[in-house]
Amino acid sequence: MKHTSPLTINVSGMNCASCVGRVEKALQNLRGVQSASANLATQQVSISGSDEIDVIEIENALRKAGYPAEVTTVTLAISSMSCASCVSRVEKALSSVPGVRSATVNLATETAYIEYVVGTTTPQSIASAATAVGYPARPVTEASKASSTADDAYNGLKRQTIIAALLATPVFVLEMGGHLFPPFHHFIMATLGMQNSYLIQFALTTAVLLGPGRQFYTKGIPALLRGAPDMNSLVALGTLAAYCFSIVTTFAPQILPQGTANVYFEAAAVIVVLILVGRTLEARAKGRTGAAIQRLLNLQPKQARVERKGKLTNVNVDEVAPGDTVHLYPGEQIPVDGDVLSGSSYVDESMVTGEPIPVEKSKDDTVIGGTINGAGSLVFKATTTGEASVLARIVALVQSAQAAKLPIQSVVDKITAWFVPAVLLAAFVTVVAWLIFGPAPALSFALVAGVSVLIIACPCAMGLATPTSIMVGTGRAAELGVLFRKGDALQSLDAVSAIAFDKTGTLTKGKPELTDIILAEGFEEAEVLAKVAAVEAFSEHPIAKAIVNEATMRDLPTLHADQFKSKTGFGIQARVECVEVMVGAERLFQTENIELGGLNDKAAQLANQGKTPIYAAIDGKIVAILAVADPIKETAKSAISSLKQRGLHIAMITGDAKETAQAIGAELGITDIVAEVTPEGKTEAIKSLKSKHEGLAFVGDGINDAPALAEADVGIAIGTGTDIAIEAADVVLMKGDVTNVVTALDLSAKTLQNIRQNLFWAFAYNTLLIPVAAGVFYPAFGVLLSPIFAAGAMSLSSVFVLSNALRLRNAAAPSVTSGG
Repeated sequence: MKHTSPLTINVSGMNCASCVGRVEKALQNLRGVQSASANLATQQVSISGSDEIDVIEIENALRKAGYPAEVTTVTLAISSMSCASCVSRVEKALSSVPGVRSATVNLATETAYIEYVVGTTTPQSIASAATAVGYPARPVTEASKASSTADDAYNGLKRQTIIAALLATPVFVLEMGGHLFPPFHHFIMATLGMQNSYLIQFALTTAVLLGPGRQFYTKGIPALLRGAPDMNSLVALGTLAAYCFSIVTTFAPQILPQGTANVYFEAAAVIVVLILVGRTLEARAKGRTGAAIQRLLNLQPKQARVERKGKLTNVNVDEVAPGDTVHLYPGEQIPVDGDVLSGSSYVDESMVTGEPIPVEKSKDDTVIGGTINGAGSLVFKATTTGEASVLARIVALVQSAQAAKLPIQSVVDKITAWFVPAVLLAAFVTVVAWLIFGPAPALSFALVAGVSVLIIACPCAMGLATPTSIMVGTGRAAELGVLFRKGDALQSLDAVSAIAFDKTGTLTKGKPELTDIILAEGFEEAEVLAKVAAVEAFSEHPIAKAIVNEATMRDLPTLHADQFKSKTGFGIQARVECVEVMVGAERLFQTENIELGGLNDKAAQLANQGKTPIYAAIDGKIVAILAVADPIKETAKSAISSLKQRGLHIAMITGDAKETAQAIGAELGITDIVAEVTPEGKTEAIKSLKSKHEGLAFVGDGINDAPALAEADVGIAIGTGTDIAIEAADVVLMKGDVTNVVTALDLSAKTLQNIRQNLFWAFAYNTLLIPVAAGVFYPAFGVLLSPIFAAGAMSLSSVFVLSNALRLRNAAAPSVTSGG
């Protein structure tokens, strides 16, 4: 069973950074696999290769390594089946989908039951395979189960933790109560007696280890026997050492050296409880790290109102097909992407673009699935559904970024590759050192110190430090309208020292507008504009459209023009209300011997401002100059100012004329300008800037600028969210606001800072506390760390890292300053 790379597979059993390395190692030598990147936070492994990848081989390799791929089932409703041969054809089609392990079709119930590897395919893709061979199929249940999966993991761990705590509390009280409160010890001795106390502790601890704690042994011991110990192995060894020593003390104390017969049942039981508490908190925090994805997934409503056979029918969203006519009432969520056929309303697109102001929608406008309709009603034609929709593409982009491994993670990988074996060696050396050099009872001291080293050194925090910050950072960025298409762009963007901007559509609106009307004496603006617009209505030129649009916005009367004549390269003329109207460049009027009067100087001033002057004459007499320009976006100046205040070098690259580019640059405060270049010339300009500046980002409209986006160290595509060029860019901005470049830089910096904080804590914690756990300070200060405190500290380390990463959820878009 083949699967074209790349693919992402959910795996189970990864608990620490060393697990990540083993999963990657198990896959890297498989046929067709070029790279494998496991992510502890998402419990996924991303695989890519040059050839087709065999999913069965991957599944077998993961299972053999002790980290089985997650397998789930889906039920499909199948129509058009009439006989057993239909069943055979459907089963064959379903079984051919990469990632499907088994497919059983029931003719009587018209259903199919499919088992597949999570991540290799989706219920919709499986259903499409049956539909393609003539048997329309659809999933019976919702495709997305991300939240329920996370909730199930959290609830399961919470239940196990409560059971373990109820069983371990009496053990802790019986053993430690007497140490903390001596009269309680005398009470136990007078009532239960020492031996009965030991037996009760033995029974309860055994229940803890065989019940809630069993997962550590079923995973850790096999990993140890395979020569690939992980976090579970450390916990298993530590708790079993304490437990087995206590069993000997309880049932055969005579074989132990005098003075060493102590029980440590409470250590074994409480260690399990504390680590389960840590894992429960981790599961809860991990669920929160993926909250942004879940909020995006929850945007799409479950049903849509569709025209079927002349009637409005409520159907499940996954049953809506491209071409269906969908009716939308006020206040409803838009179920799928589409083009408006009729109606008018304002739509809140903030959850997709980050833009808080509702957008007006009317005929021929595009609507995005998941956004919220305002007070009007709309009828639209569904265009894209399922995985092709804007919302699905956004989710896919964010998930892809969250699964990425930053260059900074390579440090963690190198360390964790040898960390667990080093911990085992450190624990062994600790035990031997205490047995040789320790005071009496040396065996008890050796056991306590060895177990503490094993427990406190679990590298959970190391493995979680980077991926959790990436998950929260990229998720928050998506909510603010910034999509990191490639996770490593987070780190690359933080390192840029210069940013180059495309002009048209990036710093400017990309749509010419009428900016000025300068009239000759004795003429009225409305009358002149109405007549000029009547002539320009015959032309498809962008300048003509800008003039017509302005007349329409002003609600000027639509005048009739005839006898239209076009003079290519010069201008146009036509008869409007019994007068001859001529519109064009200066050279048109020179050829017609029409005097321009004092308006000529005004035209030169407009040209110096980056505007295009157009003359208009009526019956051979000049009446006005109209200036058309591609206006600068309202937020461009403040965004450039903010970037310059951050110490970044700013450049502008454009294919426009030098005069226009320099005028725009002067207004924005940009002095480094490259003008009159082709798309290939933009690429060369990027190369030139890269040679002068370490770390260069290029911001373009993402369509014509694809070569330059690919050449830059970080390519940032700026668009509307429905027309984004995601293939060439590293970062995609969902709206055309240049201030989102500042937001992307700010989130990149905050995420990298968060990762560095996490890594510092994780490494410093393990580096400093292993010697404490080993008892290095005991001779000087009498300090020896209890295994119970070691377990609590280890869990606290992971919870700290996760909590620190979750702070990124509150990151706000930075304010930008105005002025140059």
